[in-house]
Amino acid sequence: MKNRFTVRDFAIQIGIDQRWWACLFILIVQILGVSAAETLPDEAIALTALAGNWNNQPHNWVGMDPCGSKWVGITCTNSHITMIVLSGAKLNGTLSGDIGNLPELEYLILVSCNFVGTIPAELGNLPKLGMLSLYSNNLRGEIPATIGNLSKLVWFDIADNQISGSLPVSSGNNLNLGLDNLTFCQHFHFGKNNISGSLPAQIFNSNMRLIHLLIDSNNLTGSIPPTLGLANKLEALRLDKNRLTGSVPPNLNNLTSLSELHLSDNQLTGPLPNLTGMNQLTYLYLKNNHFNGSLNLDAGYSSQLILIDLQNNDIDDASPGDYSKQLLLSGTPYCNRGGNSKFCSSQLPPSPPPFSTPFENCPTTNCPSDQEESPTCNCSYPFAGTLSFRLYTFSNMGNWTHFTAVEVNIDKQARQLFSIDSVSVQNPRLDGNNYLDVDIRIFPADKLRFNYSEIIFLSNMFSNKSFAAPDGFGPYLFIPNPYVDFTVPPSPSSKSKRLPAIIGGTVASVVVVAVIAGLVIYAIQQRKEAKKAKELSQPFGSWDRSNSSNSIPPQLRGPRVFTFDDLKKFTNNFSEDNSIGSGGYGKVYRAALRDGTLLAVKRAQKESTQGAHEFKTEIEMLSRVHHRNLVSLIGFCFEQGEQMLVYEYIPNGNLKESLTGKSGIRLDWRRRLRIALGAARGLAYLHELADPSIVHRDIKSSNILLDHHLNAKVSDFGLSRQLSGDGKGHITTQVKGTMVSNLMRVMFLYASFA
Repeated sequence: MKNRFTVRDFAIQIGIDQRWWACLFILIVQILGVSAAETLPDEAIALTALAGNWNNQPHNWVGMDPCGSKWVGITCTNSHITMIVLSGAKLNGTLSGDIGNLPELEYLILVSCNFVGTIPAELGNLPKLGMLSLYSNNLRGEIPATIGNLSKLVWFDIADNQISGSLPVSSGNNLNLGLDNLTFCQHFHFGKNNISGSLPAQIFNSNMRLIHLLIDSNNLTGSIPPTLGLANKLEALRLDKNRLTGSVPPNLNNLTSLSELHLSDNQLTGPLPNLTGMNQLTYLYLKNNHFNGSLNLDAGYSSQLILIDLQNNDIDDASPGDYSKQLLLSGTPYCNRGGNSKFCSSQLPPSPPPFSTPFENCPTTNCPSDQEESPTCNCSYPFAGTLSFRLYTFSNMGNWTHFTAVEVNIDKQARQLFSIDSVSVQNPRLDGNNYLDVDIRIFPADKLRFNYSEIIFLSNMFSNKSFAAPDGFGPYLFIPNPYVDFTVPPSPSSKSKRLPAIIGGTVASVVVVAVIAGLVIYAIQQRKEAKKAKELSQPFGSWDRSNSSNSIPPQLRGPRVFTFDDLKKFTNNFSEDNSIGSGGYGKVYRAALRDGTLLAVKRAQKESTQGAHEFKTEIEMLSRVHHRNLVSLIGFCFEQGEQMLVYEYIPNGNLKESLTGKSGIRLDWRRRLRIALGAARGLAYLHELADPSIVHRDIKSSNILLDHHLNAKVSDFGLSRQLSGDGKGHITTQVKGTMVSNLMRVMFLYASFA
């Protein structure tokens, strides 16, 4: 568990002892009525950070306790956030990586929220996620491979976005993650995007539970992989409106549960595929391809086939046999030679006739222009949107009972949430992707408009699939319309009643803040001098080098804290084979991380002349300054009686070794000048550009390291000092190294103009 720095810790550090803190805490609780938050702090912070990337936030998302304050769209279990369901909220922003800090999240449904940006890779940190629905936004970029971590994912819907790139598989990245890891998933809904590349064979296997594979209206190329026939639980397959080529693999016939097959609008070739094993097949769409050969419907095709669409192919013969349902062959050589006119007339998909929920016997009603009349003759602002059914399985669009059933199901589900006036279903139609679109209206009961929470609940009813579409409609998208208004202004009387309470609460809060501020300021002033003296004699305060079990490393943002065991492992138990240098402080070892990265570990001896103050100074200095001619500090270790600093690995040792010939590197005058200029730049940065300025005080050839290209890197900041004031008039009377010499200044100026 991570250590948390609490307000109590802060109070103790600045000098308020525990008895004072207890009294202060009681005072705060009694005056402000503070209660324990129901949401775990890490998750509250994560959700707040997530919402910080949105231009619009739900109205009641205030404070820092989503569970306790019952934020709209948020569901919690045992203080964990388990569901985020916000549909049609028009949040306008990005989905940031903060989402990965909600480890108990099971449902993430952010539909039609006007999101831009990419799908964050951090979604892979949500091991319990079962439903991920982000359809109808403006998301770009690729599907992150980390999605493959979601072993419990059942529903993955990113349709109607601008997702691009190829479909990720585990063999295509060093994470060994991809869609092929999602064997538990039943729904891949990726339609209406810009996904490119081939359909990877690796995705499909006999263990997967996939029932819907919808990748229509994308830019897929290549052939259909034979492994697709292994996904034997598939019920609906849509690969239409891509750029697929080649023939249909024979083992697609193994998909015995398939009821809908959409391969239209591709560049598929070869003879018509053998589909006689698909005994559940109801709809077959193969139009606008290059299939050739003959069609023989006596060969054992599914008796449930309602529609076969082979328009605009190269079919030269057809034997329909006893087939009496809808067979479309226009635009084929068979029809061009005068084939059976019953099948050869050019036919477009049948358009539904006009339909609208019938009204009661309403008298003439004059609703205001911005309101609508409900089927029960009332004027109000309805919640409206479009249901887009992606796999409907009925052909008789003139049968109004289909749409009446939609109305009944919506009415039944909505009344389980709260009271409504009525539901209206209107204008069924087919769009360019052969989706069946239906407009719906839900009218509020006994008031003009729904409030914000009710709108979110209604949107979520569709996006979390609580609304069950009638048989024959299949999966759907729901796109809500912007709502007229989410707020109803409070009445004047309610405002006047709340005013004294608001004033009283404000005054009490100001008093408490003033008391706390006074105590804090007093405590800081009392301890300021004592703390300064203690820091001089005890550089790390409570960081006790002799007691590793209770040691606390300094709280620095940059460097990483290594454990002794880590460095022992990385240096092969501080093997002499990894020793690359030594001095009065101890030895320097080469260390190799798990990923092959090389580092240098400077390990101080117990009897080293470098004390804790120098050790701390080097950490603080190198954490603050960054320059290409200064060695970079990666981290440190301070436990088990050890002082170790971890730097970037500099392969060519120090300048002294090269000048004396020990390293075997030949330094001509041009190289020597370049090294001197590099060291000058590093020192000039410390003295002229660092704020506050720093004097190194220990420049010598052994403290200048040389990298792969013999560039100089100034090292060893244990004796460094910050300069007071503007840093230009500082004089040190202690002889410890050197300040930036006039020669270095001249060389730096030369380098600036060279």
